[in-house]
Amino acid sequence: MSKTVLTTEAVQKIAKLANLSLTSEELGQYTQQLESIFEYFEILNTIDTSTLKPTYQVNNLKNQLRSDVVKPSMQLDGYILAPKTIHKE
Repeated sequence: MSKTVLTTEAVQKIAKLANLSLTSEELGQYTQQLESIFEYFEILNTIDTSTLKPTYQVNNLKNQLRSDVVKPSMQLDGYILAPKTIHKE
């Protein structure tokens, strides 16, 4: 199993994409944490799942739909008054 090497530049790029500003201390901390997460994924990838059936729904629930109930709707006499949203200068 090869160790995942995550560079601080990669973490900086991820932080930029997430619109986060990280200190150098946080950058080092997050780099270590993400590396340990990726190492765990590598452990999971070594598990042989070829004999297992795919599990798409584990609790056997069906779609729970509510009954359609007709309710009175808003009656319109032509127009609806609403506040102005576009202002020309």
